[in-house]
Amino acid sequence: MATSSRFERYLERARPKIEAALERLLPSASREPKTLHRAMRYSVFAGGKRLRPALCLLACESISGRSAPALPAAAALEMIHTFSLIHDDLPGMDDDDLRRGRPTNHKVFGEGMAILAGDGLLSLAFETLSRSRNLRRGSNPCALLETVCMATGPEGMIGGQAMDLLFEGRKVPLRSVYAMHRRKTGALLHGSLRLGAQIGGASAAELRAFQAFGERIGLAFQIGDDLLNVRSTRKELGKATGSDRARGKATVPGRVGPERAEREAARILHEAAAIAPRLGHRSEEFVSMTEFLLHRTH
Repeated sequence: MATSSRFERYLERARPKIEAALERLLPSASREPKTLHRAMRYSVFAGGKRLRPALCLLACESISGRSAPALPAAAALEMIHTFSLIHDDLPGMDDDDLRRGRPTNHKVFGEGMAILAGDGLLSLAFETLSRSRNLRRGSNPCALLETVCMATGPEGMIGGQAMDLLFEGRKVPLRSVYAMHRRKTGALLHGSLRLGAQIGGASAAELRAFQAFGERIGLAFQIGDDLLNVRSTRKELGKATGSDRARGKATVPGRVGPERAEREAARILHEAAAIAPRLGHRSEEFVSMTEFLLHRTH
């Protein structure tokens, strides 16, 4: 059995903290309206790597030596990520039946309730951020909220999702595919890093380094996702494979072929690894992350 990397070990240590924070912050399934809260919890606790909140914690710890101040923000990021997955699976978007090996939210609770569950998670995420004591202690709390808004909104993930829909069935240039990926996937990933670094008290130079690292990580992560959609099985991935090609999705493998796409991901991750030593005291975990992404299978 392969030995886990430094970054994978960090993910394992961070996951229980993130799970506990989510359990504390999400409404109980017995609280009215019960169906809404069950639907929210169904997707949040469906598993997953908790990558985005872990990156937020790691960035904060790398700058300040402590991850605890970033925990509410990390939980909020996972709520936002889950909101995007619920909506992404809807018939009006990717129309997927499986997510993480389980029926998607709308298959269990219906389309209307799935939309509301996603909306509820997005609203709760910003409520969590606004109530965080760590935000109020910051020198500029609005800067933290701005980071999350930019990562989530029209200039970030939601804008990228819109581009994804608009590009379906069209042969768009590779540069447009990259621009979509930087928003759709990259924005929340580098936003997670930037948010944690801000909470940790990073300097302007350190924030620029986290931004540059995160942008590359986000782009490589999406190329990796697209390669898994081509190469993995439904059982390995926990969701349908081959769907990108069937729906005419704009992807890097679809434009340049899987082999060149793999080389592109490796090149981008090599650039990220070169930036990692500038990311504070836990830079070795960030270097390890680039290897983790290069070889991930799900």
